[in-house]
Formats: sequence, structure tokens, C-alpha cells
Amino acid sequence: MIKTFINAALAAGADIMEIYATDFNVEDKEDGSPVTLADQRAEAIIVKILGQECPQLPVVGEESVAAGRIPQIGSRFAIVDPIDGTKEFIKRNGEFTVNIGLVEDGEVVAGVVFAPALGDLYWGTLEDGAFKARVENGHLTDERPIRCRAAGEGSLTVVASRSHRTERTEAFLEKLPDVSVISAGSSLKFCRVAEGEADLYPRFGRTMEWDTAAGQAVLRAAGGRTFVEGGDPLRYNKQGTTPEERFENPFFLAVGDEQIISRFRLKSGW
Repeated sequence: MIKTFINAALAAGADIMEIYATDFNVEDKEDGSPVTLADQRAEAIIVKILGQECPQLPVVGEESVAAGRIPQIGSRFAIVDPIDGTKEFIKRNGEFTVNIGLVEDGEVVAGVVFAPALGDLYWGTLEDGAFKARVENGHLTDERPIRCRAAGEGSLTVVASRSHRTERTEAFLEKLPDVSVISAGSSLKFCRVAEGEADLYPRFGRTMEWDTAAGQAVLRAAGGRTFVEGGDPLRYNKQGTTPEERFENPFFLAVGDEQIISRFRLKSGW
């Protein structure tokens, strides 16, 4: 199935880059977030490919949910964000991603994150681990396994949101001694931790399940963890009658080395 996810992400990414090269229009959804033709076309491509190759797998897509189309889902389903980091797409800084995640029994077990403008593809499964490759002319090159790094006794490298950094994030960072901060857009923040370029990704701003599933899956496959306050893992397929109740995430910390949580007493009190 992960190969199907990769092929769907590559196909969507190619279409996104065609629109990226044009003078595209930007509209606002009901929640005030931006959306472009690229978001809509990319999701349609992904849903079509997954429907052909995995016909029994329900697909929850960000744009479909925004339009009021939520499929019946059980314990196993795919969740898609056709362009995570639409603001980065609009800014044309390249830090946007195509996200496809697989959820089973409330946990992410596989995922693909593709940054088409950067040419970087990440994927991971619990069975096989996590990987990164370059994408050139639609083909994968320089494929290699990735793994989170162990947290040493020195400084931590924290990756924070480029477009959604909050006062609470700043206050949290001030509590940590000897920290260096790097910025990244979209689900690339999970991937920076997964490939050992950062130790910690704190998120104290609004996210939805489609924003996090694929990146969290890559991080988990690379040996990392994602916690909500209190120490439980970030989970999926919540109960609720509205999209916000069903799909909105609580705040979370994504770490490459679980020892960071105990070392800096980060289980609660954020």
C-alpha cells in the first residue's frame, strides 16, 4: 500500500507544480484558511488513485471535509492533505507538502510526505522503518533510511512553525535551556525530527488530523514519538458530530528521543 501512497503523492505533486508555475488565484474557505485550485486538483488525483488501487479503503480528504463530504470510516482509513502549508505555497518558498497517512485503530501506521518544490520525498511504515529520497523527473533517486537522533547532554535543536508560531510556543522555548531554533513549514517539521536534523517539534497552534497524520507516521517509523499533554500519544478518529470535534488535534510535542520528555519534565505543564 505504501507504494500506492507514494505514486499518488508523486502524481499530485506533479500537478501541483504545474499550477505553482502559473499566476494562480487564492480563495478563503469558511474557516478563513486559504485554498487554491492546486489543493482541489491534487486531492482529486489522490482520491482517484487510492480508489482504484485500494477500493475498500475510505479516504478522508481536507478539501472534501471542507465541502461537507465525509465518508463512513471504520478502524482503518487513509487521511489526505493535498497541500499542507498552503500559505507556504502562496508565498512560493517551497515548504509545502503532499500528505497521505494511514490510520488503524486510532494510530498512524504508515505515511508519505512529498515536498514537490524541494524534490524531497519521505515515507515510513512501522514494519519497514522510515526513508527519504530525492525526486527527479518523477523518479526516486538517492533513497536512504532515516532515523531520529539520540538526544545528547548538550543543546536541543527545536523546529518551529514558519507561519503559525504562537506566543505560547515562544514561552515554551524560553523554559528550555540552551536551545537553537530552526523554522520550517508544513509537515516538514516532523520530517526534520525524523531525519535527525532536529530534536523537538512543539505545536501550540491549531492543526487537524490531515495536517499531522503522514508526518507523524514518518516520525514514528523513524523511532520518534508524538505526545499530547499528559503523555498519551496523538491519536486519530475521535468521536464528535462536527468536523472540528472529529478531526481537530490537541496541542502536542513531537520528539525524536523520548528521553527528552523526562529530561526536561515536559509531560505536562506546557
